Amino acid sequence: MNSSDAPDWFTRQRRSAAEPTWWFWRAATRHGRPALSIFGNLQITGGIAPDLLRGPLLLAPNHIGNFDTFVIAVAMSRVGLNPRFLVTGGIMTAPVVGKLLERSGSLRVERGKTDAARSMQLVDIALRHGAHLCIYQEGRVSLDPGLWPERGKTGLARIALEHNVPVIPIAQWGAHEVTKYEEPRAMLGSTLSSVWRRPKLRVHFGEPVDLSDLSIDRRGDAIRARNRISAAQTRLLAPLRASELDAPHFVDETRPVRYPTTAAYPGGVVPDDLP
Repeated sequence: MNSSDAPDWFTRQRRSAAEPTWWFWRAATRHGRPALSIFGNLQITGGIAPDLLRGPLLLAPNHIGNFDTFVIAVAMSRVGLNPRFLVTGGIMTAPVVGKLLERSGSLRVERGKTDAARSMQLVDIALRHGAHLCIYQEGRVSLDPGLWPERGKTGLARIALEHNVPVIPIAQWGAHEVTKYEEPRAMLGSTLSSVWRRPKLRVHFGEPVDLSDLSIDRRGDAIRARNRISAAQTRLLAPLRASELDAPHFVDETRPVRYPTTAAYPGGVVPDDLP
């Protein structure tokens, strides 16, 4: 790959991937709980072992809504992490949001053959410099009718196996009640009404997923790793939503759903004999 032909975004991000994140981003996430509390009550459980905080780390939350990235960023900072996100190119090219994400140290991921390779170079650089990299394994807000974690893609699993980096599963619930999925009026109305509805924004950090017997070079192991990460998310999520296991109590008529279920483990039921 000829570096002289690299696009400007790659040149910029190659530098930032090796550097500490923007001081303003660190301060905003570290002290962002009061601002977040305007929209709901943040409850953080679990944590990260002190020896893991030095990094590198991969953080794997379930994806339930447009607001949950803010919740996860603040929660990560509160337990001692310095959050970076892997973000799709479409969002990173947005005029205002994209610039802020890039300044925050988020990394751009593209699906084209050449640009995808460049994105993986950025991931490699960031992890070699001890990054705490947050990746939504699902790649989108869950379309499962019950809002359980989807089967997801193998990208996160492959990164974990290739770089031998611990994966911390994160379960979250409640952020979907702040901002609805789409339609400007619905999004604005739900966000404003959350100020007095006060949803509980629950985030739980689990123990690292055991991938020690898997290898990037062995056929099928990336799928096994993906399934174990989804299983860990699901097991952590079930207690957070114990009274709404079948479906969310909060009705979001703008969120598309797919039938049959896209959940990795429908209803939060994970088999004991998972390979």
